[in-house]
Amino acid sequence: MPRALRTPALLLTTVALLSGCGATVEKSQEDRDAAARDHYPVTVENCGERRTFAKAPERVVTNDVGITEIMFALGLEERMAGYVMPDNKGSVHQVPWKGGYERTTWLSKKRINTELVLDAKADLVFAGWNYGFDEGEGFTPAKLKGLGVDSYVLSESCRSGRTKARGVMPPLEALYTDLLNLGKVFDVEDRAKELVATFRKEVADVEAAAPRGADRPRVFLYDDGRDRPFTSGAYAGPHDIITRAGGDHVMKDLKDSWTAVGWETVVERDPEVIVINNYGNVSAEEKKRFLLSYAPLARVSAIKNERFVVLDYVDLVESPRNPSAISRLAKELRRATP
Repeated sequence: MPRALRTPALLLTTVALLSGCGATVEKSQEDRDAAARDHYPVTVENCGERRTFAKAPERVVTNDVGITEIMFALGLEERMAGYVMPDNKGSVHQVPWKGGYERTTWLSKKRINTELVLDAKADLVFAGWNYGFDEGEGFTPAKLKGLGVDSYVLSESCRSGRTKARGVMPPLEALYTDLLNLGKVFDVEDRAKELVATFRKEVADVEAAAPRGADRPRVFLYDDGRDRPFTSGAYAGPHDIITRAGGDHVMKDLKDSWTAVGWETVVERDPEVIVINNYGNVSAEEKKRFLLSYAPLARVSAIKNERFVVLDYVDLVESPRNPSAISRLAKELRRATP
């Protein structure tokens, strides 16, 4: 066969073979730019507000570990100016998204603020109410907007009305909503849908094997607090983590996310298992010793039988680690149930 005819035929054959094998043909920058022009503008609903983005943000600042790892799970490190996070939220060296931390900048271990955001030349802040946004500190989406910086609010933290109570959807749905919204905002929808499908299957598999009805152990989430315990209501991550793992969340009637209750309520509801949130300057072991020594709890089943499960902070706040936390808690609940 003449060379002039052979080359195009060979190219066609190679392309066909690559397509048939599922190989990815790298798009040119021109093709990617054209695809982006076709994708934008995009509109998503965030905490009841419709938000339109003319293009993908390029210098995102995130606040806190769960929020930061949502970006990493979507492969968006290159879109980040950096993250803000104290160093008492657990190790970031043995995590699924270790590479994300290595490729981005730890901007501060202190509270996020306007000066830090402007110094980072951020075009978007991904934070939440009580996860960075706070009227008392003067750091709000409205203030950022006035300075030309956009914001995206963590769905777990959405406020439910005129009060500061948080929660407008089940915790896992908040995670899935944020993944899908951000997938659209950053034009990585396929990746977001794949993550959500994987997480849904992982959770469904755990639920299928979980106990039901009266066999579900009563579970209380202890975050911290001596005079009054800080815990999880129906709209924070622990609610879905406990219930999907096969537990009966004793504070499921609290229409809030993270909130404080009285010890008398804990005693009355008599949890059989206590999940301890491991973070901060007070270790999980110190929290456990306090609970065991606190006289008003002496007759509570979990205390009498010393049934405790420790999960890390990032397992319990909205984050891509929530599904694996459900799997791990389910195993512990089976061990803890007589």
